[in-house]
Amino acid sequence: MTDAVLSGWRFRALLLIVLLSAVGYLGFSLWGGWREVVAALVRVGFVGTAIALALSLVNYGVRFMRWQKYLALLGHRVHTPESLRIYIAGFGLTILPGKAGEAIRSVFLVNHGITYPESLAAFFTEHFTNLIVMLLLVAVGLWVYPQAQTMVIILAVLILAILFLLQQTRWLQALRAMVQNRLSARPAHLIVSSLDIVLHSGRCFSLPMLLYGITLGLIAWGAEGMAFYYIMHVLGSGIPVQVALFIYSFSMLVGAISFLPGGLGGAEATMVALLMLNNVAQPQAVAATVLIRLATLWFAVGLGIFALTLPARTAGARR
Repeated sequence: MTDAVLSGWRFRALLLIVLLSAVGYLGFSLWGGWREVVAALVRVGFVGTAIALALSLVNYGVRFMRWQKYLALLGHRVHTPESLRIYIAGFGLTILPGKAGEAIRSVFLVNHGITYPESLAAFFTEHFTNLIVMLLLVAVGLWVYPQAQTMVIILAVLILAILFLLQQTRWLQALRAMVQNRLSARPAHLIVSSLDIVLHSGRCFSLPMLLYGITLGLIAWGAEGMAFYYIMHVLGSGIPVQVALFIYSFSMLVGAISFLPGGLGGAEATMVALLMLNNVAQPQAVAATVLIRLATLWFAVGLGIFALTLPARTAGARR
């Protein structure tokens, strides 16, 4: 199945999507003024670029540690080098809409004895935990504004409600049985499959595991937020760390909930607007946005495309 997905016109079509997205991103850079972008890149320099990329690697590495833990909780052990290849390969298709590209990991993991509901449960757990982390980082910045405190509280209550529902195994199993008995085959299959994913993910949302996942998420996304702060600092901006973390996390959150490919457009526009609201000139704001996205999103896409071209190890999973 994996070979079929990554062979012939399918793989070329995926690469074409990546290429078109890259061309569109180049257009965004030119809109902001390519001279300013190049000047900003020169000012950051090789050392600054290496630091930003290293912080991105911290993000990927910490999130992979958490991913391995989720697979272990679901009863699976995948050889670490192969699991890392699969995890990074998902980044190659990040720019597909709605995070769907990252779900290609499930196609690879089938060869290691992990069913689709189980691997998608790990996928759901990872991204829901990332959502919690982003909201926490956003809350740090929003809490200093009294008018935003109500929204932070509402979001916190909503997340707690979802987490509570995820722990109600008996309710979910009863709902699953009712759907199977009362609905026709096609809608029942869709709903039952979704409930299976939720039921599997419940094992990853115990309180100790939830705190573990959030802690690693804060380290991972905080690293990229610090890369953004570092770039702004090198470019001469006086934005405090707290504000930089807020701008980065809020922009990523907007990009994620927009369901645009890789958050393209939504994340960049939000980041530029927030920087300008904090008295950063538009050329500098666009240049900083382009640089941080190159060091995070597009760096991940490049690593993912490389991982997709590596040969797969087909040994079964060890339980």
